[in-house]
Amino acid sequence: MWPNYSNMKTNTNNKYSNAAFPIVRLRRLRKNTAVRELLQEVRLSARDLICPLFIEEGVREPSMINSMPEIQRIPLHKAINEVETISDLGIKAIILFGIPSSKDDRGTSAFSDNGIIQQSTRLIRDHFGDKIAIITDVCLCQYTSHGHCGIVMNKKVDNDSSINTLSRIAISHARAGADFVAPSAMMDGQVKAIREGLDESGFSDTAIIGYSAKYASPLYGPFRDAAHCTPEYGDRRTYQMPFANIREAMHEIDEDIHEGVDIIMIKPAIPYLDVIYKAKSSTNLPIAAYSVSGEYALIKAAAMEGWIDEDAVMTEFLTSIKRAGADIIITYHAKKMAQLLLNR
Repeated sequence: MWPNYSNMKTNTNNKYSNAAFPIVRLRRLRKNTAVRELLQEVRLSARDLICPLFIEEGVREPSMINSMPEIQRIPLHKAINEVETISDLGIKAIILFGIPSSKDDRGTSAFSDNGIIQQSTRLIRDHFGDKIAIITDVCLCQYTSHGHCGIVMNKKVDNDSSINTLSRIAISHARAGADFVAPSAMMDGQVKAIREGLDESGFSDTAIIGYSAKYASPLYGPFRDAAHCTPEYGDRRTYQMPFANIREAMHEIDEDIHEGVDIIMIKPAIPYLDVIYKAKSSTNLPIAAYSVSGEYALIKAAAMEGWIDEDAVMTEFLTSIKRAGADIIITYHAKKMAQLLLNR
């Protein structure tokens, strides 16, 4: 028979703790800030964060991105100062996105040794040496006149010619000094093609971060505004993943691992914490998560209206991504989060 708790007194003088089913007082472990911090299970560090940079070719001054408040496209000559700021905050890695001054239907500036990413990588590497890790995005969407992530033939993205071009881009980034190349085009076989191309070109030490599970998400809208890469026609659902599928994500991750990826990435982050957790449980490779532009914009917009505390929500979201299993997080909140951590 269950004990009758209705007759038990709850004051401090009773013997409630000796009841058959005593209260477990977990609140003892939350009673003040010092106790809560002592027992905190997941801790964010600036070293967990990767800061994205948009480098725009052929401009003299930074330009604001309307859909991403406080984020700018910066000219090449401003890159050193920006990376210095990032490094001083304790952030140890950046990911570079290029915005070229001209585009064509095959994205030829993407693999030019004088392209905007190649120039940026050399400049940052020469100035900072190994003080900061340089990741470069390997894709065609910013460089093609049609805005798709691969080579288009007859209004369709051709997979195999695209991966050959992606390999050329990755090799040019490695030649410029990138530590990691990060293919984001979601072409089948892209990791294998890039790994073989890097090895054959003498860049076996250049690592690959695969956008292994990249979902077709409306949360990329602000990024497309920032990088001027909205598709001219059609969409990207034939190569990016349906948002409802997790088994397919695990298949994509398995393929990238088989092809030689060094780090796997899930993108976006917050709507796909279950995918991050499952990936963490399925591989010993490091897990990256990309908290995308739309995630950033939603927080900023609500904060600007006074509806939420930006610092608190930012911290909760990024902590949840790490709690789910991410080892490193790409986030547009990187500088703000790192500054908050420094001030604690």
